[in-house]
Amino acid sequence: MITKYFSKVVIKFNPMGKDGKVARVFLSSIPPSMKGSCSIDSQVLLSSSKVEPTIKVTFKDKKTIEADPRNLNVQELGNLFDRHSRQLGLKDSLQA
Repeated sequence: MITKYFSKVVIKFNPMGKDGKVARVFLSSIPPSMKGSCSIDSQVLLSSSKVEPTIKVTFKDKKTIEADPRNLNVQELGNLFDRHSRQLGLKDSLQA
């Protein structure tokens, strides 16, 4: 997954639910070197919580993409965010 263009990541998940594994794997795929340039906010939800599990990524160009970890697997989630990251990479290479 291309995380170079992430500026903020918000993850809300229930660790005991179906979405828990997807959210944890996604969170672990963000390298520790991103901590200085990317704000990471994670919220663990209880089973009785009314808050919906979500993964929201804000990119450096201020575009926000939100996904539901209950409906996607890790591969699909990575592809969703990589699509916009590739567009930003292409813009960077054209400007250089």
